[in-house]
Amino acid sequence: MFNIQPLTYTESKTHKEKTMPTKLIINCATGEQTEVELTAEEIAQREADAAAYAVEQAEREAEAAAKAAAKASAEAKLAALGLTAEEIAAL
Repeated sequence: MFNIQPLTYTESKTHKEKTMPTKLIINCATGEQTEVELTAEEIAQREADAAAYAVEQAEREAEAAAKAAAKASAEAKLAALGLTAEEIAAL
């Protein structure tokens, strides 16, 4: 699972300019590592991906909450019918 963090821009203490987010490119054949600034399109895509992930995560959490509420409701109804906690757990 990926943990996508929101983009942050930091100001250089000496230049008072914003630094762009970067990506690391690794040449597997040579092992050479190059750090390259993201393009505007890559930044926009990253932000869109982060927003989509947040929506999906909220949907998963809402689904889990609804499932838990339905289970609690069903257990309450069974208890109202006179079943014991052990009998409900056995179902």
